Amino acid sequence: MDEVEWIHRHPKAEDLRVGLINWAGTYLTFEACKNTVTATAKSLGRRQTWEILVSNEHETQAVVRLKSVQGLYLLCECDGTVCYGRPRTSHHGCFLLHFHRNSKWTLQCLISGRYLESNGKDVFCTSRILSAYHMWTPRPALHVHVILYSPIHRCYARAAMGRIWVDAAVPCLEECGFLLHFRDGCYHLETSTHHFLSHVDQLFSQPSPQTAFRMQVRPGGLVALCDGEGGVLYPQGTHLLLGLGCNPARGEEWFILQHCPVWVSLRSKTRRFISVIYDDKVGAASERLTPTSLFQFECDSESSTVQLRSANGYYLAQRRHRAVMADGHPLESDTFFRMHWNCGRIILQSCSGRFLGIATNGLLMANATLPGPNEEFGILFANRPFLVLRGRYGYVGSSSGHDLIRCNQDQPDRIHLLPCRQGIYHFQAHGGSFWSITSFGTFRPWGKFALNFCIELQGSNLLTVLAPNGFYMRADQSGTLLADSEDITKECIWEF
Repeated sequence: MDEVEWIHRHPKAEDLRVGLINWAGTYLTFEACKNTVTATAKSLGRRQTWEILVSNEHETQAVVRLKSVQGLYLLCECDGTVCYGRPRTSHHGCFLLHFHRNSKWTLQCLISGRYLESNGKDVFCTSRILSAYHMWTPRPALHVHVILYSPIHRCYARAAMGRIWVDAAVPCLEECGFLLHFRDGCYHLETSTHHFLSHVDQLFSQPSPQTAFRMQVRPGGLVALCDGEGGVLYPQGTHLLLGLGCNPARGEEWFILQHCPVWVSLRSKTRRFISVIYDDKVGAASERLTPTSLFQFECDSESSTVQLRSANGYYLAQRRHRAVMADGHPLESDTFFRMHWNCGRIILQSCSGRFLGIATNGLLMANATLPGPNEEFGILFANRPFLVLRGRYGYVGSSSGHDLIRCNQDQPDRIHLLPCRQGIYHFQAHGGSFWSITSFGTFRPWGKFALNFCIELQGSNLLTVLAPNGFYMRADQSGTLLADSEDITKECIWEF
């Protein structure tokens, strides 16, 4: 079977949300208890996150509504007050969004013509004369582990040989993932090997003014990175090297910014990798990891079903005679498998109710009515050498004012993953020390000995962590990271 062209997926709703920062460096915030809108928050959280809904768009402006994660809209009233709720008319809550050359936005009420502004605390809409107080800096609210897709070249960016190239057809390797750091209004693009893209087309080992870029943001997940002095990043030359220039072809500087997808490998009890063989057949064929052994993990957290998309663009599907083939399409019911977990190992159940296992001929089949050792598969991340965890209150990271690991940080720490067996990992902190756990279920980042953490995937970019003390790791509203939950609650779900 011939390979199909890798189809780029449309951004999800969470990939299109932004935070809006005013001139004072604080975020546009909806106050749920007061039905008001303020600008006092200093970090980007759920109440500072807005989805930009576009009804009409041009090169320099768009007509939009701002929708909060609660489903209510930013509204401007006749007297200039700003609140949130549900629009009463077709134009109520509509703003003319202007894109400015300095990468900032202004929002002009479509009915009154007045601009949205803040005095550093309150938010109102009273002036028709544009000033610096009306400028808002958009910050993408998606998770900082991202991929960059060029719609012009239909390829993904990847880091290799000390440079960044826009030539990857499929984003299945760790070199296609980047961390997007936001500091002092600028962005620093970090590769999976912890180097930073610079203005001089080289990768630096540390962030600096030479690695700082401004980001132009457009609704729909489109971004462009520029140096603020007329230079913009775009793929150049026949090899599509990403570098600063002043003359990109029309649209060549724009990338679609998306959360980094999860690619995994599966191993049978004989420690062979599940691979696509003979064009579309699937079996435990190889003792070595190859591109045919990689699958994108696309999971619906509500129904606990997963689709496994191979690098040839097709999905695993149960076919006749219970054989599993790599020839499925995304909307076919045969491509959905229910997942069950057993101590970090995954069990897959087809839509017929039978469990996937390895037959005597080595092929993947849906034969078993009850799962046994033959139906359990070891699962390992194929493109994640580290984790960046975000919970209900912020990112997991260390803080200079606390000796315990926190779960409410604006900037995350990288958790390096050292796999010790299927589904079980050691968590290594920056500097080479290991995570340690106290008798109170809290964590410190300077342990001398490696501990076992069990990771189970709960969604396309969601997971739970079973800590060494036998409890699930959860985010506490106080900001302390704890392992004290017997059941999986919302605070135990981590975006990664």
